[in-house]
Amino acid sequence: MMRHDPDGRVTAIGARTRTIPPALRRALQHRDHGCRYPGCGRSFGQGHHIRHWANGGPTTLSNLTLLCRRHHRAVHEEGYRVERQHDGDLCFGRPDGRLLSESPALPAVPADPVGILRARHNAQGLAIDARTAMPGWLGERLDVAYAIDVLHPLAAIGPYPSRIRDASDQLTARRPFDSPQLTPVIGVTRSVQDLAS
Repeated sequence: MMRHDPDGRVTAIGARTRTIPPALRRALQHRDHGCRYPGCGRSFGQGHHIRHWANGGPTTLSNLTLLCRRHHRAVHEEGYRVERQHDGDLCFGRPDGRLLSESPALPAVPADPVGILRARHNAQGLAIDARTAMPGWLGERLDVAYAIDVLHPLAAIGPYPSRIRDASDQLTARRPFDSPQLTPVIGVTRSVQDLAS
C-alpha cells in the first residue's frame, strides 16, 4: 500500500501485515538512521509499531520507528513507552510516567582534531611524543614494601613500617630488599637475627 501526493511523491508506505516489508524497512532506516531512543543512536534498529498492530495500529511509516534491541525490549517488557506527537516528533516516557528529555546533539568533530590537540598540549607546555607512555621498568623484581611506601602515605606509620631495626636495635631507613640480611615473610620484612631469636 503506497500513497502519493498530487506531484507523485510518496507520502505513506504501508503493509497489511505486522511484518515490515523490505521497501518500508528501507524507508524507515533512511528516515530514522538508527535507534530513536534518546541518547542511543545505534545504527541498527528493529521496526517498532508505535500504536501496536494488535490494537489496530497500521504497518505504515508514520506508525513505525526504529529502536535497537535493548530499547525495543524496554518498550515492550519494562514499561517504557513511546508516542508520536502531532508535529511528528517522538516522546519517550519512563515506567513511572515521567518523560525522558531529548539528548543534545553530539558536538561537531573539528576538521583537524589531532592538530587542535597538539596546539592545546603545546600551549600547556606538554611535550607528548611516541615514548611518553613507555614505562621505565627494566624487568627488575618488584619491591612490594617500597611500592606501598611510595603509593600509600600512611603505610609508613602502620604496624609494619618500612623502617626496620638493624642488629644494634636502631631504626634505619633501608629499603627491605637492599640487604642480604633481610628476608621477606608474608609482606613483613624482618632481619634474619630477629627470626632466630
